[in-house]
Amino acid sequence: MSGSSAGSAREYSAPPIVHRSAAPADRERIEAIDDSFTTDRIYEVVADGAGFALRERIVDPPLVKVFPDEGEDEDDGSGGTYVEVAVAGGEVCGFVEVGVEEWHSRLVVHRIAVAPAHRGRGVGAALMERACAYGRRAGARTAWLEVTNVNAPAVRAYRRMGFELCGLDTTFYRGTASEGETALFMSRGLDTP
Repeated sequence: MSGSSAGSAREYSAPPIVHRSAAPADRERIEAIDDSFTTDRIYEVVADGAGFALRERIVDPPLVKVFPDEGEDEDDGSGGTYVEVAVAGGEVCGFVEVGVEEWHSRLVVHRIAVAPAHRGRGVGAALMERACAYGRRAGARTAWLEVTNVNAPAVRAYRRMGFELCGLDTTFYRGTASEGETALFMSRGLDTP
């Protein structure tokens, strides 16, 4: 009996991930993805008169960040953004929304999120690579994004994806629910895949 249950476990595999352009019917499922996170580390910005550096700092208790619904305008497809989804077993499990700023040939990653049950499985990295390929086809030379300094898991993931810190803004979130956090700007070249 125990042999058959072990065999069943070996036979089970997660449904394959399918990537495709988002359809209008996906909007509700995209917005329902939980993009909150918990971290026991943040990046503290250390500045002096000549520059800045990031220092990883442990936080205890761990920080739980839930992004507020900002009432963003829903994109109707004419706003110049491109959205790609990752679908597993018929359910949207991740998405990336990007746009190309033509005046300086830059792909801007507006939003990227992966459902908690699918994190750590390469879904976000695959979405980012597909977004970067889209940017290359559109003539972008650089990919750029903004992330809060308290989202250490995302910063580490973006670094693994080839992004490097290129700037910061200590006032970016002033007057928002994220006031007191620092916006980190990260970029990566798109000259090579």
